Amino acid sequence: MSIDFTPLNTDAGFAAEVTGVDLSRAMETAAFLPIRDGLDKYGVLVFREQDLDEEAQIAFSRHFGALEVSIRRHRPRAVAHDEISDITNVAPDGSIYPLDGEHMSYNLGNQLWHADSSFKRVPALVSLLHAREVPPKGGATEFADQRSAWDGLSSETQSRIDGMVGMHSLAHSRATMGYDAEAQFMDAEKEEVPPVRQALVQTNPRTGRKALYAGAHVANIVGLEKAESDALLIDLRDRATMEQLQHHHTWQPGDLVIWDNRAAMHRGRPWDNSYRRVMRRTTVAGDGPTA
Repeated sequence: MSIDFTPLNTDAGFAAEVTGVDLSRAMETAAFLPIRDGLDKYGVLVFREQDLDEEAQIAFSRHFGALEVSIRRHRPRAVAHDEISDITNVAPDGSIYPLDGEHMSYNLGNQLWHADSSFKRVPALVSLLHAREVPPKGGATEFADQRSAWDGLSSETQSRIDGMVGMHSLAHSRATMGYDAEAQFMDAEKEEVPPVRQALVQTNPRTGRKALYAGAHVANIVGLEKAESDALLIDLRDRATMEQLQHHHTWQPGDLVIWDNRAAMHRGRPWDNSYRRVMRRTTVAGDGPTA
């Protein structure tokens, strides 16, 4: 098996398409290592034409580490495993969720720039999103290179923010898009995701590269007055999502996209909700709290 990586953003060395591997087949550790190293290098990896059921996606994902369980697992879903997050507009009965209902209101938060599960005490390390059904247009996912965003900061700004801590909250980010977590979260969900602290700058221990970690789940920076915190977060997010730092992924059925949440923020883009969109995500937990 010969695994090849083709950079998709040659200027920034960010995101690559990977060929020469069938992820539905059992994989030995030695065969997996080039994929792990490629993710360290590029931050985002794109695999086309991958025929994965839930079990195969889970099995491959576990090469990266222990998997999270979905916060939405307590609700009716069309998936069988707690480790699968059902990112979809299709209800278990096959109907399409209405835009003004709880499900799609919650999913609107995915359109904000964020790192997955930064609102958990142990934030996500790697996300793996597989496309089952996609609309004919719209519904893309955009990624922004947070390592290059860090590198582009002045030394004065780097010195100022390295060591700062952000307070992350899922209720905060969802409220930004009009979702009332206090009223609409189940009790089990509220208990699972209280606000948590995370470092504002993340470091990949394998490569030593630093990256910004200031996505939409950050409600405030600990120790700063609200006005100063808000202004700093706005400035950092503007810098972190500049067009030259982005990779735009247009989905095809069978695509599997993997990203390192320390290295990349992402956001979903809107689509015509009359079309079905069915995506399945597995999420690899990090090593521990970051702050």
